[in-house]
Amino acid sequence: MRQIARRGFVAGAAGVVAGVVAGTAGAGEAVAVTQTVPKARTGASSEQQARSHSVARRELRGMWVATVANIDWPSAPGLTAAEQQAELIGYLDEAVDRRLNAVILQVRPTADALWPSPYEPWAQYLTGVQGQDPGWDPLGTAVREAHRRGLELHAWFNPYRVANHTDPSRLIPTHPARLHPDWVLPYGGKLYYNPGLPEVRRFVQDAMLDAVRRYDIDAVHWDDYFYPYPVAGQVFDDDATYAKYGADFPDKAAWRRDNTDKLVRETAERIKKIKKNVRFGISPFGVWRNVATDPLGSDTKAGVQTYDDLHADTRGWVKKGWIDYICPQIYWNIGFAAADYAKLLPWWDEVVRGTGVDLFVGEALYKAGDPVQPAAWQDPAELSRHLDFAAAYDQVRGHVYFSGKDVVTDRIGTMAQVVADHYRHRVRPPR
Repeated sequence: MRQIARRGFVAGAAGVVAGVVAGTAGAGEAVAVTQTVPKARTGASSEQQARSHSVARRELRGMWVATVANIDWPSAPGLTAAEQQAELIGYLDEAVDRRLNAVILQVRPTADALWPSPYEPWAQYLTGVQGQDPGWDPLGTAVREAHRRGLELHAWFNPYRVANHTDPSRLIPTHPARLHPDWVLPYGGKLYYNPGLPEVRRFVQDAMLDAVRRYDIDAVHWDDYFYPYPVAGQVFDDDATYAKYGADFPDKAAWRRDNTDKLVRETAERIKKIKKNVRFGISPFGVWRNVATDPLGSDTKAGVQTYDDLHADTRGWVKKGWIDYICPQIYWNIGFAAADYAKLLPWWDEVVRGTGVDLFVGEALYKAGDPVQPAAWQDPAELSRHLDFAAAYDQVRGHVYFSGKDVVTDRIGTMAQVVADHYRHRVRPPR
């Protein structure tokens, strides 16, 4: 996700900076990290770890390309169709050069579309004007050109975010949120569709699944935006909806989680009915629940817990087999006190074990070399150490990097080191 804009992230979500992790560790806190990679699992010998570098097994090597607020692509609104296409092709070529094998392209950033959708308007991030035809089909082009290069194309959708402002009059008159104002709630400086309305859940599914029907995408991908991240002093005002639909639940939180569960389960079922080979993956904030909240939780002290704050039971979706892959955003360094990469990755490894759900790890490339980040992120080897650590966990099937522009600019050579240490040869994604 990120006021600095991490995946759609104009507000600090999916890549939530250290401050969100709460209380015990501030954003600028330096954490000492030894040069030795912790031993990941009893019995994982150095020989086994070395073998992981020489045997070319299938794994996902991906990068997110965010379109909301022109984070990655297009670099600015209003470029010509030729310029937009050239920039998009540049990202695909960069993925090939880095020996990646998947691009996760954001195609529905704010209840809009980067394809000619019959449900929603063209995204303003293309032309600068919502609803204006850019003169080409970005999603169709991305799928075709990615496959030509041997890359998977995962179409990344945001289900409920309508706008990064609270003024419906700024949406085009034909926008579904204008036609159905009762569907929309303002919160935290943004507009959201109300997840508690059955008609909203059906509509957002229809809008997203249009792309599944029309294009040869490899996966439907969601990030961490379900119910919005908590904003101090503000209320997500769904009381009337809860009064209408929540009678069978012990409290509003349980009802909200059920709403999110329905969205996930129904979408999964509908994808498979349309195209059995299209995968469904979700990339949540890295902490389901802290162990102090729930004995099944991770040994963390995060200020956000997806189960409680986003009403998203990410662990439950894995255990129930509703999704094909989970890609938790483990956006902290090894040794970070409130949310240690070396504790969260093993926790997720155990969550997926025996479920048939693939585990990919979201990696915070955008933090590398950022002066506001802890000391560990000033070391170009930090992410390479993450992959060394993960090699001892057999449920980890790959890594995904946020975000595209950071893969390209590679501020302190972190991505180059990952490639040199771990991506010496191209491999296929797992299937």
